[in-house]
Amino acid sequence: MTKSTKKPILRLKNVSKVFAGYQALNDVSLDVYPGQVLCLLGDNGAGKSTLIKVLSGFHEPTSGTVEWDGVETKFKSPKDANERGIATVHQFGGTFPLMSIGRSFFVGVEPTKGWGPFKRFDRKYANETAVREMQQLGITRITDGERLIGSLSGGERQASAIARAVHFGAKVLILDEPTAALGVKEATHVLRIIMQAKLKGIAVILVTHNVSHALTVGDHFAVLIRGQKADDFAKGERTRDQITDLMAGGEAMAELEAELNTLTGTINQIH
Repeated sequence: MTKSTKKPILRLKNVSKVFAGYQALNDVSLDVYPGQVLCLLGDNGAGKSTLIKVLSGFHEPTSGTVEWDGVETKFKSPKDANERGIATVHQFGGTFPLMSIGRSFFVGVEPTKGWGPFKRFDRKYANETAVREMQQLGITRITDGERLIGSLSGGERQASAIARAVHFGAKVLILDEPTAALGVKEATHVLRIIMQAKLKGIAVILVTHNVSHALTVGDHFAVLIRGQKADDFAKGERTRDQITDLMAGGEAMAELEAELNTLTGTINQIH
């Protein structure tokens, strides 16, 4: 489906965020569509983290509006945003290393069995559900829900957090630098999981500074520089070099290259 055939589930219109005189975001507009991956690109300090916090209900915009499913809204808290269907997975999966996979999967919404004062955590159901959901995302080597989260690899932790979000009905999945600390093989698997979430009709916001990963899975792209949206484009409309140059600040890089060339020429003259 193309953008013209459906409406955004989440929309930011002219959103700005100011902290004690510092403008972290300046007039940012974004459309997030079901079944598409929006890649939010930018170097460190570009404003990506602040934007994530606005999208997930942690920060309220200083100005501008947020629309959820076509209706202007204000998320009162991350819990409020989560209950609407916005799930945020941070770089290390937001998991608890000393918890079992099953317990971590259901933290805060623990399934129980028994009645009244005899209610207790349904360990068997939790473990079976967590393992099944992870295996459906391709993590087939996980077969025991009693394993500690801390024993999993970085990619498996990401898979566990994404599987949890999908299981509890996420409509928008925000992934904050999910591949930043992973090796090539694990990062590739996480990208496959992102594609699976997309095929389920979930809107995915992939926050990254890795252009290669973004181009692999992205449908639409937005580049932030110093809190402003510097570019907004669909897949195929920019080359890898154009995106990298923009993120690095093309003019600044050109000036640096000119300075280095001058310095090199001076050194050569001396020798």
